[in-house]
Amino acid sequence: MSGFKSLFKQTFIYGLATVLPRMLSFILVPLYTDPNVLSVEEYGRVSFIFAYFVLFNVILAYGMETAFFRFFNKEEDQEKVTSTSAISILISALGLLGTAFLLRHQISDIINIELQYLNLVFIILLLDALVIIPFAWLRATAKPMRYAVVKILNVAVNLGLNVFLLLYLKDVAEHHSVFNSIYIPDFEINYIFISNVIASALTLFILLPFYVQLKFKFNIQLWKTMMHYAMPVLIAGIAYSVNETFDRILLEKLLPANIADEQVGMYSACYKLALFMTLFATAFRLGIEPYFFSHSKTDNPQKNYARILEYFVAFGAVIFLTVVVFADLLKPFIIRSEAYYEAMWIVPFILLANFCLGIYHNLSVWYKITDRTKFGAYISIFGALTTLILNYVLIPVMGFKGSAIATLSAYSAMMLLSYYYGRKYYPIPYNFKKIVLYLGVSTVFSMLYFYNFRGNYVIGIGALIVFLTLVFQLERKELKQLLKRN
Repeated sequence: MSGFKSLFKQTFIYGLATVLPRMLSFILVPLYTDPNVLSVEEYGRVSFIFAYFVLFNVILAYGMETAFFRFFNKEEDQEKVTSTSAISILISALGLLGTAFLLRHQISDIINIELQYLNLVFIILLLDALVIIPFAWLRATAKPMRYAVVKILNVAVNLGLNVFLLLYLKDVAEHHSVFNSIYIPDFEINYIFISNVIASALTLFILLPFYVQLKFKFNIQLWKTMMHYAMPVLIAGIAYSVNETFDRILLEKLLPANIADEQVGMYSACYKLALFMTLFATAFRLGIEPYFFSHSKTDNPQKNYARILEYFVAFGAVIFLTVVVFADLLKPFIIRSEAYYEAMWIVPFILLANFCLGIYHNLSVWYKITDRTKFGAYISIFGALTTLILNYVLIPVMGFKGSAIATLSAYSAMMLLSYYYGRKYYPIPYNFKKIVLYLGVSTVFSMLYFYNFRGNYVIGIGALIVFLTLVFQLERKELKQLLKRN
């Protein structure tokens, strides 16, 4: 049980590195959805551009972060792994983004992003790429506090600059001539990306000691082996980015031009209510990924992997039902304008979709541990195809509702496929009945409440109490052991 205490301690710290920055960035949603700052269409435009960030970041990382974790724990010479990984990312980022900058006019026309925004996007992507391996190294060497501090500082600076540039710069410029040179009317979207540039530059500056201490030795044979491992991860990552962000891109492409940005804006704003599930799943994944690799050679690791998934589903189901019950109370604090509320219909679907994605990430241990990462690529490609096909079919008929259904369909299919192949290649004794019970009951309660009794908190809170009682009764022994001191 001490191993689990260490795991949850690291998960908690990594959770701080993810949850606190995201909670701070929550302020940006009411800021961006304030009609005095951005219109619904402008927020939709920002969301559309940020959707491409996910795809570009995956391409620039090309699975090297996951390969780094695998070989850092596998190779005796960890310094060689660190140096080879860092040099690979450094050269590829400079090369790819340098080429993209030369072709920026053509890229701008192809992806429909204005050149003034695209130039800032390239800078952010370069800065973020250069900290991939330094952050991975902090995680691999068990330095969660340093990791957390840098991550939180990044978002805090980004947040502070957004608030200042969007809310106060105009008034300050009127009274202080020194700020006249940086205030430009109708420049709000640019200010959002400029804030990102400065925050990312500061992060890289803080992590520069990593490069100063790095022994620049590049092992070509190790690199080839790592790339062989990383390529399926890249393919899976691209497929993941399709699942994660192409709904917004396809909404912009498939809907009539006069409503596309508005629909993307409403969808993106209400999508943020699923952030609670995303935060939990991301923090959990950051904590368990190094644990999966480092404990893969211990006696009977499958037993621990099974218990970890059971804990994840139990906690995730509680979060899912809680957010659904209180979604209407939460929305005014996150989304400032009622103009976005039309898309609230998607909330249970997106929450459940992200819950399924979190389960999938936990299930994916089997192909990472057994070096069968190609299965991760196959499963993610299937999910991406599901996303693309269903979005193309449903968006013209249902608008953003079709995108929510497509997202849930893709992530649930990936979850089931990973479970099926995992049983074949790396059997893990999951408590299938208990997992299905938690997932099924929380889903039924959530859907019944939101679409039939929404706003009736007697029924909603009653359902939540019943479910909490169920989880507590079934997990009582495990919780006592987990909380018990050595």
